[in-house]
Amino acid sequence: MAEVLGVVADAPVPADEGTAPPTPPDVPLKGKNRQRILRGIQRISSSPSLTGLGRSRSVSNPYSLRYGSMSCVSLSTAGPSQGSPSGRSPTPQLSPLATTDGSYFDSQAGKGVLLVEEEEDDGVDKLPAIRKVALGPAHSSPTVSSLPSELKGRARGSEKKDFYFWDNIPHEVRVHIFAYLRPKELVRISRVSKSFYSFCFDGQLWTSIDASEFYQEIPAASLARIIAAAGPFVKDLNLRGCVQVEHYKRTEVIVKSCKNLMNATLEGCRNFQKHTLHNLLRSNEKLVNLNLTGLAAVTNTSCKIIAESCPQLESFNVSWCQKVEARGIKAIIDACTKLKDLRAGEVKGFDCLATAESIYNTNRLERLVLSGCLELNDEALKIMMHGVDPEIDILTGHPVVPPRRLRHLDLSRCIRLTNAGLKAVGHVVPDLEGLQLSGCKSLTDAALEPVLASTPRLTLLELEDLDEITNSLLSEHLAKAPCAANLEHLSLSYCENIGDLGMLPVMQKCIRLQSADLDNTKISDLVLAEAASMVIKRSKPASTSDVRPKVTLRLAVYDCQNVTWTGIREVLFRNAQVRPAADQPGGITYPTESIGLKCFYGFQMTVDEHQKRVLRGDFVAAGRLERKWADYMQANEEAGVGGVGYRRRRRRARHAQALHADEEDGGVVGRRRARTLGSCSVM
Repeated sequence: MAEVLGVVADAPVPADEGTAPPTPPDVPLKGKNRQRILRGIQRISSSPSLTGLGRSRSVSNPYSLRYGSMSCVSLSTAGPSQGSPSGRSPTPQLSPLATTDGSYFDSQAGKGVLLVEEEEDDGVDKLPAIRKVALGPAHSSPTVSSLPSELKGRARGSEKKDFYFWDNIPHEVRVHIFAYLRPKELVRISRVSKSFYSFCFDGQLWTSIDASEFYQEIPAASLARIIAAAGPFVKDLNLRGCVQVEHYKRTEVIVKSCKNLMNATLEGCRNFQKHTLHNLLRSNEKLVNLNLTGLAAVTNTSCKIIAESCPQLESFNVSWCQKVEARGIKAIIDACTKLKDLRAGEVKGFDCLATAESIYNTNRLERLVLSGCLELNDEALKIMMHGVDPEIDILTGHPVVPPRRLRHLDLSRCIRLTNAGLKAVGHVVPDLEGLQLSGCKSLTDAALEPVLASTPRLTLLELEDLDEITNSLLSEHLAKAPCAANLEHLSLSYCENIGDLGMLPVMQKCIRLQSADLDNTKISDLVLAEAASMVIKRSKPASTSDVRPKVTLRLAVYDCQNVTWTGIREVLFRNAQVRPAADQPGGITYPTESIGLKCFYGFQMTVDEHQKRVLRGDFVAAGRLERKWADYMQANEEAGVGGVGYRRRRRRARHAQALHADEEDGGVVGRRRARTLGSCSVM
């Protein structure tokens, strides 16, 4: 330190304007002041208060009066010294150059520092007194450096405050957000917090409970807890198939919680007790749709309770309830003035004429399902349509009665019905859209002729397993009936007398046909070709390949002995046919409609693969598959002929079979691991 001070004492001091001229170099400094400075430096270096001077520059100004022990003020002078490696020092430094008047020059900052001391010159060496800072005439404001970017976030008042977004949302908005979640999702997120739990089981989110989607994955206790939490908010309750609701306490919880039901489906809940069901019916006066299919607890007493407690009932399904009879349903028909849909399949006692008369007198039913009612006879059906002793028109021979409002009539498997009973349906149901007569084997063409002639809105006709109907009914009546242009669904399965003579006119006239079940009939390939032609005529072809075709006609032609691979190929060819445009020379059109086939199981794999390619718009691949399949079928038929060239034909058939198999696999040769090219010699 003495050497440093010696160098400092010998260094020249630059002149500054407004200050006293420096002392000549040959004049020595006062020894007393030199010793005082040395003692001050030793005191500073040994003081424990300087431990904080080692902190970063960015924390505080190194020349601040608050932290330093030596008072100093920066004065504007010349630039920084050339010998200093940096412009500033991390700790306060003494100016290495001193002047004779007690001021010092900082060679690093290039500024003069004037130190003024109050002392007593008593000749005794002692610690220096507290120094007061006096600013020189050339003083300027000290330079302040900005904080580093990594420390700016720690500044006072810059802390990021937490924003509770969910708590500030209105209650109605939060409930609306949860309403987009499905029941399983609501149960899962209810575990997040107590707040979420309260929202997830808010009754407003459970106005409709459809347990048929998840009843296999939820225990009965949890299901009962959900319904109990929803309470009076539940309006639509579907417990179809929930057989786990077996304990009477759980069913009582459901019954006590649901007081405002409008739609209730309890189909398959066979463990419902009778008194529990009756309490549910009594406590829900707003029921509109009620489905009790297959419940053993439903009896005639239950029907009486429904008639007394549910005046708003519009749809009632009591099919397959073994303890219910037609006389119990009569009470509901008479009391519920808004009833439009009655489904009572396989219910006993419909030979009751009083029930039939109630159906005629009310004349409110739009759907009547009596499938499987084995006791329904011709007399009861006549009373339902004409009433008791109707007036007969002399000219037409038809009864003069108000037209029935029926739109759908299902009399399937009513085996006691004959032509006399079904003729009563004709000319009294002008709004009929669906008629199902499958399994009524006693019916003939004569029974259906008046019905087809008087139902212009008929879109669904099921005549499955009617052995007595013939081609004449289809060609002379159905094809010429006013409903031919509107017919969409036709079922003639197991009608073994139906063939091409009857179906060809139907395919030509029923241009809106969407499905036809023709299995186990005598139709041939001509019907398939006519169906393909009909679909092409009614469709609007697309000018670009971006439009994907849709299946608009479904045909079931399996177990038809006259249908061969030639007819199947015709349908496949028409499904993928790209035709030239009629209005644009050189243009082409793409199909927009196709036929879905259900055929012989040996052809079905090829038909399904062809349909996949057509539906995705790959008509080239679909046509290639159809050609290779046709080559294989043709070669296979030729190989079955004996005589000269048998081996050559068999070899050709095996080669065609291999090519078709590769194409059916997507064009990947050798994809199938086990492929039998030849037939079994034993079989």
